[in-house]
Amino acid sequence: MKFDPYTPQQREILMQKVQMQMSERRFKHVLGVEETAIALAEKFKVPYAKASIAALTHDYAKERSDDEFTTMITEGTYENKAELLKFGNAIWHGVVGADFVKRELKITDEEILNAIRLHTTGAAEMTTLDKIIYVADFIEPGRDFPGVTEARELALVDLNEAVAYETKHTLQFLLEQEKAIYPKTIETYNRWVAGLK
Repeated sequence: MKFDPYTPQQREILMQKVQMQMSERRFKHVLGVEETAIALAEKFKVPYAKASIAALTHDYAKERSDDEFTTMITEGTYENKAELLKFGNAIWHGVVGADFVKRELKITDEEILNAIRLHTTGAAEMTTLDKIIYVADFIEPGRDFPGVTEARELALVDLNEAVAYETKHTLQFLLEQEKAIYPKTIETYNRWVAGLK
């Protein structure tokens, strides 16, 4: 699918394809992420089309079965496959979900695909688009949790601070739940919260 230029008709076709892959609740979230991502893209000078496409497709594979993910991982060329297989959908739908987007929606723009890959984990090195999708997923209008207002305010002022805020809160949540922490999430914390370069 070619998106240059990105027309309203192309957006509509993409939205329909995404909507067919998910529940109504998930699709509402996706539209909220798109709305937020576009606002952040405008503020931080990222092309509207890339922000819209990455936001619309970031959860494309979220409701796939574990079997589909494990098949994709075992047949794919992922780093540390054995480790990746130990994690579940919360990580897979980003890291592996980008490959469903590439294969099924024919989106080949690496900036968009990488933003999808990193929206669940972040990374030590992130482009402005990566940060926008990572943060927009956290603060979209449907989100309601202690600290979300502060996160929204931060995002409009300093995207790096917003990444740090989200990462810190995600890690606190995982620690409280005694959940396994994906290594890239720790890398994200070390870079954006602890300031290691």
